[in-house]
Amino acid sequence: MMKKPISRKMHGGADYAYAALAAVLPELAGFEEEEKAKLLCRIIGCGTLTYTLFTRAEWGLFKLIPFKAHLITDFTAGIFTLGAPWLFNFSQNKKARNAFLAIGLTSVVASILTKAEEM
Repeated sequence: MMKKPISRKMHGGADYAYAALAAVLPELAGFEEEEKAKLLCRIIGCGTLTYTLFTRAEWGLFKLIPFKAHLITDFTAGIFTLGAPWLFNFSQNKKARNAFLAIGLTSVVASILTKAEEM
C-alpha cells in the first residue's frame, strides 16, 4: 500500500490557504463578471474555512468534526466543484470553468493523499 505523503498538519495549513484562495479566485482569475461562479467561490471559501475551524486537529479552533469526516467533506466538495460549471451553467466561461476544475481537483487530490490520522 502506498504511503500517503500529506500529514494532517500540512493539510490544515493548506485548507486555510485554499479557503482564502477560493474566496478571491474570481478576481485573481478574471471572471468576476460571472455572478454565479463568483458567488459559488465565496460559498466554497467560507464553507471550507468553517469546517476547517471546526475540525478536530491541531489547527482546528473548535475541534468538533473528526478529521476523517473533514477529509470526506473535502472530497465531496471537490467533486461538487468539478461539476459546478455545468451544474450552474457557466461552463462556457473558460476562465471560470478552468478555475473551478483546478480547485476541485486540488480538493479531491488533497483529500486522497492525506493521512487520515485522528488527533
